[in-house]
Amino acid sequence: MLKDRHPAFLAALWMTGALFSFMAMAVSGRELTAEYTTYQILFFRSVIGVVLIGALVAKTGIEQLRTTRPGAHLVRNIAHFGGQYGWFYGLAWISLAEVIAIEFTTPVWTALLAWLLLGERLTLPRVLAVALGIAGLLLILRPGMGVLHPASLAVLAGAFGYALSYIQTKSLTRTDTPLCILFYMTLMQLPFGMVPSLLDWKSPTLEALPWILVVGVTAMSAHYCMARAFKLADATVVVPMDFMRLPLIALVGYLFYQELIDWYVLAGTALMFSGNLINIRAEQRKAPLRQEIRAHQSPE
Repeated sequence: MLKDRHPAFLAALWMTGALFSFMAMAVSGRELTAEYTTYQILFFRSVIGVVLIGALVAKTGIEQLRTTRPGAHLVRNIAHFGGQYGWFYGLAWISLAEVIAIEFTTPVWTALLAWLLLGERLTLPRVLAVALGIAGLLLILRPGMGVLHPASLAVLAGAFGYALSYIQTKSLTRTDTPLCILFYMTLMQLPFGMVPSLLDWKSPTLEALPWILVVGVTAMSAHYCMARAFKLADATVVVPMDFMRLPLIALVGYLFYQELIDWYVLAGTALMFSGNLINIRAEQRKAPLRQEIRAHQSPE
């Protein structure tokens, strides 16, 4: 039975679900950008998210939605909405592979923001991860080699928004449950997308409805699958699989949209992956030492 399998195997299965969710969300987002504005797509996503999270809350109880930090939730959701906007906007203008590759700079900005806002140390492995991440980004964007597409900058700004939302999420998990964070994410972001959507509203058609449902469902399933994978296995198992998104989405772009595979994008992503792996391995080596220190510090 599956529950008797090794945790790493189960984590790989959850990450497979996450990969397919991310790819389905990218394709459905690309299809919707032909007819709808980015704000409308985000509004549709939030409506479906509210329904899904509402169903979970009805099943598990409303008590866990209590929070004493509405301001922190607001900051997180403004940053996350900005990240989502940049991501979906990029899908309309640049290749699927380039969108995913630029999104992979999020760990770089997260490390820098954690240093600036949370006071976390910038160790040598983290500095190497940041340096390799920036080098990979420059290889992907190649400034000075031609006209830089504004959509690339939008996705880059979106990656920064994701990083800020991750920092806020880390802070919120000290006091609020994951379901609480997800609930306020969907609830707060609903008007963020609705208000600008009304200025240029276009009612969804029957043909667009399946794509809208896919965007909304996979936005939740992708992160749920990743969370389950991280719970079962170390980051050294999960992160390499997440980077498989790039070659897979490049293949999807080639097969369905005739997008050429850009080897600079693949090389830049390889640099980012190397930096992430160096940092993760360093953190894993430090984990046993931290546990030993805590054991010596704890009272008998």
